[in-house]
Amino acid sequence: MTVTISYSYHQQLLSSSGTAIQLPRNKVINMNVIRCCSSLVSNPVLRPELSIRVATRLIPHPKKVDKGGEDAFFVSGYSGGVMAVADGVSGWAEKDVDPAQFSRELMRKASSLVDDEEVNYDPRILVRKAHAATSSTGSATVIVSMLDNNGILKIANVGDCGLRVIRKGQIIFSTFPQEHYFDCPYQLSSEAVSQTYLDATVTSIDSVKGDIIVMGSDGLFDNVFDHEIVSAIKEHKDVEQTAKVLADLAYKHSVDFYYDSPFSIEARNRGLDVPWWKKALGQKLTGGKMDDITVIVGEVVSN
Repeated sequence: MTVTISYSYHQQLLSSSGTAIQLPRNKVINMNVIRCCSSLVSNPVLRPELSIRVATRLIPHPKKVDKGGEDAFFVSGYSGGVMAVADGVSGWAEKDVDPAQFSRELMRKASSLVDDEEVNYDPRILVRKAHAATSSTGSATVIVSMLDNNGILKIANVGDCGLRVIRKGQIIFSTFPQEHYFDCPYQLSSEAVSQTYLDATVTSIDSVKGDIIVMGSDGLFDNVFDHEIVSAIKEHKDVEQTAKVLADLAYKHSVDFYYDSPFSIEARNRGLDVPWWKKALGQKLTGGKMDDITVIVGEVVSN
């Protein structure tokens, strides 16, 4: 299965030193898996009743722009549509292992297995087979959603990538992070002791025309509140523009040390805060979380 993708990152990002970094634009290539890039895939995939019109956007961590970050994702036109995101666990860099290799291979394997007879529209089986086929060292969180021929959106999630379903301006479904402790999510790994497909949270949702699906890595949901996602959808009816707006907003918040982000609020709720003497001065832990940011926005449409 070949997917055409286009590089269209932010035209400039600021490095950690504040230097503007020029990024590639208007390059089009063919590959078997969409990874470490921003892409807009706006032609509806064909199926008997419902399909998903999809747009995607990826902005790497400011310090990981050169290698494209450590998130990976793919979208597929199989059946009603398949969307998946994997977030490479950055801690592997301390062992001289590139965290991007595992997440990219995992997505590459998953993209090649979407039409596997054994998978049969089951995202958890897709996760199992893709994990078993991945030989790279490392680990990643992962989320997969598949729209089957009956209009059922099936979701399997391991870790803290996320998904929201918005219907008529209201969030009707949200995933919740799986974690061992704060900022240490469940993950698929090359190590023998890790989570497996059996640990995935699995959900099925009856989709209807007009549903909006927002998927992403934690770089989106740690920096953008649900109400901001809903507002972006209301203001921008086009999935391409919505994906861009959400990714740009997540990036803006991630580099703002004074923004009271979902991540900083959760950190305080878990007992992580500034020293007592700063609290005495009325200060608190704030700031976004700098990270790779992957956004996939899908609209359920009728053929």
